[in-house]
Amino acid sequence: MGYGQVDKLAKLIPMRPLDLTLSDALGRSDKSKKEPDRVVRDFCEVYAQDEDARALIDLALKLENLTRNVGKHAGGVVIAPSPLTDFAPLYCEPGGGGVVTQYDKNDVEAVGLVKFDFLGLRTLTIIDWAVKAINARSAGMRQCRERQDAGSDRSAQSGEPPLDIAKLPLDDADTYRLFQQAKTVAVFQFESTGMQRMLKDARPDRFEDLIALVSLYRPGPMDLIPSFIARKHGREDVDYPDPRVEPILKETYGIMVYQEQVMQMAQIVGGYSLGGADLLRRAMGKKDAEKMAKERAKFRVGAAAHGLEGDKADAIFDLMEKFAGYGFNKSHAAAYALVSYQTAWLKAHHPAEFLAATISADMDNTDKVVTFLDEARALGLTVNPPDVNVSVSMFIAPEPRTIQYGLGAIKGVGRGACESIVEGRSSGPYTDLADFCRRVDTGKLNRRVIEALVLSGALDSLTTNRASLMAQLPDAMKAAEQG
Repeated sequence: MGYGQVDKLAKLIPMRPLDLTLSDALGRSDKSKKEPDRVVRDFCEVYAQDEDARALIDLALKLENLTRNVGKHAGGVVIAPSPLTDFAPLYCEPGGGGVVTQYDKNDVEAVGLVKFDFLGLRTLTIIDWAVKAINARSAGMRQCRERQDAGSDRSAQSGEPPLDIAKLPLDDADTYRLFQQAKTVAVFQFESTGMQRMLKDARPDRFEDLIALVSLYRPGPMDLIPSFIARKHGREDVDYPDPRVEPILKETYGIMVYQEQVMQMAQIVGGYSLGGADLLRRAMGKKDAEKMAKERAKFRVGAAAHGLEGDKADAIFDLMEKFAGYGFNKSHAAAYALVSYQTAWLKAHHPAEFLAATISADMDNTDKVVTFLDEARALGLTVNPPDVNVSVSMFIAPEPRTIQYGLGAIKGVGRGACESIVEGRSSGPYTDLADFCRRVDTGKLNRRVIEALVLSGALDSLTTNRASLMAQLPDAMKAAEQG
């Protein structure tokens, strides 16, 4: 079948709800009988009238829900009190890369294993590099001031204390201005154009807004973003399903955004313990019909005991069930929002150090390097070209608003070559091409690497005529080898 024919057929099936199956769309499943809106009339008509389409869909129905391939959670780790083989069959990745359980996340928990997700964020490394660069410059400036003060018989002043990223104030006006203007290239979680559009509309001015926006910008809750923004800016009334839950929902303008809010509502309105509320949240998230019927009855009894009868209790339960399906874990969102705030603060107050660290983390991706350098120039920063007498492997910020291009970002120049160049100039700057070839380790810098340096402009400080450098290169390398 032609691509266009298959594509046209695939587009008849809507993207939402996310759990829609082919059987639902054809009206053959229990779900479609209970929820007729799942049935896709155009899809059914094509199935009935087009023989080719029917053959393809029948084949697809046999493949649906089969395991397609082996998958592994990027940060999932299971912990057992005895060898894992006591609990689950194991699978060894091709090439011996690691051992993985053959059970999925649900079965792993069912057999008694403890499951953790450990997320490694490159952003934390970027923050660390930027903070170290900022503090190194501050230390250098302090030492310089202390020498000047000692020479003029004045008492030495220590200056500003080193930056501690964990102690940033969370009400910095410049940082929120950056969010409101959507200048969030390189800001964790807020880089995409969709996020930037949302920020311009939302104009966040407090940390709680950032937590909510991180939680809402996902399939499902994304539909609530217009209402959240309208309520924040007073264009829509804020109402609460029950006056007692106002303290819980006030920070999100009456909208249930977090799983914790669903649990607290169950506790206040339905008389649940927090442990029981967590079980209710899990049952709602998994849409377990049998458990939900039991929980609804339990909620009614608890709500009645707390002064809320019949239909009102059912209405609140339905609302909680709707939001629990895609509610986000607030503690997770808060941790992400904090990292977002830290990166935005660094960009607002120390843009050169922050962008130098950001580019260094993605030096192998030329498209990203170009994007970040464009952003640096848009912020009014000076970007100095690569220079063997100044540059190191990574991008650095030698001055508060200046970025020095990293030698490691030049295509064909590896880490070993960069280290050799930096080591070679420890006795002073290179004076000419012959001096450069003599002092670097030619085992790490072959002719191709030096040509890449010439063409990138990294040797322009030796002479501005690159054609001349290329012409001199064979003789300079030969002399270096003989010397």
